[in-house]
Amino acid sequence: MPVRKDTIFEQYLAPVVRFFINEEELRRFADSIDWQAESDRFRNPNLTYPVYYTQHFHSIEGGYLNISAAVTYDPITQYVLPPNETWVRQSLIDSIQVQPSRILDLGCGTGSTTLMLKQTFPNADVMGIDLSPYMLVVAEHKAKQAHLNIDWQHHTAEATPFAPASFDLITASLLFHELPPDRAQAVLEECFRLLKPGGEVLMLDGNQKTLRQSEWLTQIFEEPYIQAYAQGSVDAWMGTAGFRAIQTQEFWWIHQVTRGVKPLPDTELEMVECDRTEAMEQWAIG
Repeated sequence: MPVRKDTIFEQYLAPVVRFFINEEELRRFADSIDWQAESDRFRNPNLTYPVYYTQHFHSIEGGYLNISAAVTYDPITQYVLPPNETWVRQSLIDSIQVQPSRILDLGCGTGSTTLMLKQTFPNADVMGIDLSPYMLVVAEHKAKQAHLNIDWQHHTAEATPFAPASFDLITASLLFHELPPDRAQAVLEECFRLLKPGGEVLMLDGNQKTLRQSEWLTQIFEEPYIQAYAQGSVDAWMGTAGFRAIQTQEFWWIHQVTRGVKPLPDTELEMVECDRTEAMEQWAIG
């Protein structure tokens, strides 16, 4: 896996991270999988990789389109997502207000958040999509170990093959800082199309306000689009896509969760208001 040696991450953080990682165990795991055969099971023959995705991420040539990135993602992420990776991902789970029957996790990577969604909503149909078939191989391996039934598919987040109004809940964790802003906007417009009226979208990512105030944070991990992300606003992108009741919560200074709701059609809103009025009248009479 060719890696640039002159980056901040490689010079200062990588040696610390590698101290805690069992590289021999990772090699055994990597050698135990027929990557060609397993990735071919997920590979979408109609998918054309967007140009933005073929950039170098984290100073790794080819970004996530290699086996080593999929194998090392989880061991590294647990140390570079303060204060605790599970707590950070749980902040998204705790922000969900709907009781979904169908869930879509965008840019699911190795499935860490996707598994938590299935564990939280065991009766829901849960799907995770990602651009890297190698990440999906690891995600499926983790789901099988946890005895969780999750549908993994190989698609772009901004142009899925699913029908309109197919999902009650759509999530994405640590996705937007890896997208050019126009693609982030396109992803949210796709979310709006895919959600049922009243459905929720939730995005977990870096705290844009903190990133704007601390430029050094945008330089550590060698992300090609993170500075553009820092200058943007997920709230504004959601509003442009048509979402309402938009709210961003900050977690541990460095993270944020942004939630939006696809509004009900006017006729449904009128029915809800009518039901609420009737209920209040009955309460007053009683």
